Amino acid sequence: MSGVFKFKQFDVDQSGCAMKINTDGVLLGAIVNADSPKNILDIGAGTGVIALMLAQRFPAAQFDAVEIDQSAAATAGKNFANSPFAGRLKIFPESFEQYFDSNPEKKYNLIVSNPPFYINSLKSPKKEKQLAKHADHQFFEKLIRYLPNHLAEKGECCIILPTDTAAMAKGLAFKAGLFVKRIVNIHSYDDIEPHREILTLAKGKSSEHLEKFTIYDAPKAYSEQYERLLKDFFTIF
Repeated sequence: MSGVFKFKQFDVDQSGCAMKINTDGVLLGAIVNADSPKNILDIGAGTGVIALMLAQRFPAAQFDAVEIDQSAAATAGKNFANSPFAGRLKIFPESFEQYFDSNPEKKYNLIVSNPPFYINSLKSPKKEKQLAKHADHQFFEKLIRYLPNHLAEKGECCIILPTDTAAMAKGLAFKAGLFVKRIVNIHSYDDIEPHREILTLAKGKSSEHLEKFTIYDAPKAYSEQYERLLKDFFTIF
């Protein structure tokens, strides 16, 4: 997808972003559960689409978004400014480490991320896309290590990952004193194995809630579950 992507309540200009709007991002923005969050942080904002979706869903929340790629951050800033939620969205063109180190006291009710996840795979030849798509074990180790200090008392972090990377992230979360509160297994079709997991991590120990989400009933035919989830956002529904 390229150019301007039109949602029901806002538009997203994707120019300047190596990673365009994708299924992972919109699923995360729509699936996240939160109890009236007041402060939300989006790590790796890209076009800003996840923050915009959450701004639509949580009208009382204030948003900070961090994006290390300067061009993508500028594009996200324009999308924020042109949205109905402009007064509640801020973009910070820096790494999450820089942001957290500069704001040691900042805590959030909800932190979300659709991070780079192609660990130890062939790097993309284009620098911007490599930055957007690739990470290593150390990236996730650092990210999860920061979370306990920047989540509010009952705060949660929601992150979407491939299943193998999710297994690694769960181990790192446990070492950091975080617990998996919710897992949503994402299936392309009902009868095949999941290819993504949406993890909800929290500081308080709780029982793990497991859910299944299926995108397609058949090739090019979205499931009722997918249509129901995205009907408030996509103009095709």
